[in-house]
Amino acid sequence: MARFAIITGASTGIGRELAQLAAADGYDLLLAADTPFTDVSGNAKTLEVDLSTFEGVDQLLDAVGGRQIDLLCANAGHGLGHAFLDQEVAEWRHVIDTNVTGTLYLLQEVLRQMAARNRGKVLVTGSIAGFMPGSFQAVYNGTKAFIDSFVDAVRNEMKEKDGITITTLMPGATETEFFHRARMDDTRVGQQEKDDPADVARTGWDAVMSGKADVVHGFRNKLQAAASHVLPEKVTAEMHRGMAEPGSGRQ
Repeated sequence: MARFAIITGASTGIGRELAQLAAADGYDLLLAADTPFTDVSGNAKTLEVDLSTFEGVDQLLDAVGGRQIDLLCANAGHGLGHAFLDQEVAEWRHVIDTNVTGTLYLLQEVLRQMAARNRGKVLVTGSIAGFMPGSFQAVYNGTKAFIDSFVDAVRNEMKEKDGITITTLMPGATETEFFHRARMDDTRVGQQEKDDPADVARTGWDAVMSGKADVVHGFRNKLQAAASHVLPEKVTAEMHRGMAEPGSGRQ
């Protein structure tokens, strides 16, 4: 029987590119997203579902049909721009529920299955956004800081399970629907040239297949990540403001 992979956030962007890589490598696929799928390649089953809810994650897990999960790409995520005080509670809660709560629930259920047989690969999409205070994107950056830290911790907890690979992919700004859905089209980061999602996906794919703990995609993003570790948070918060403040793309 072919190896089996689950990929979330797979209808567009990085997730869609990961699905194409997995299909090319011979995986049977279960693809999940909260937006419709088009042009699905390979032996794939698709599921349009809200992974911010326990019910949505349970629906995804039920669709597995008892198969052994060889690979999980936990890629689903939402952003949200504008000042925190201007955001509706339902909006920022949905970001937290998608990026943190739903992701953790899915990871726990899948990793329990993998741990029982000491075999499996997991790729979690974090972000270099987790390295700096996200002025005008505060909730999103906070969730990615959590995910980057959380995956490091769980990887350490499971270090004796040497048959399991847990990798964090940390991209920078990528040419996807993310910024439009986050209502950040008029920001500097929303308008700037971004990384190709196919290149980002390839970086993550190669990392998880080779057993790397984490990987930052792209030289520019590596420099930004390194700077965030040495500059004061007051400075990095102001830098982020310059990228994400509404209207900054017109300045």
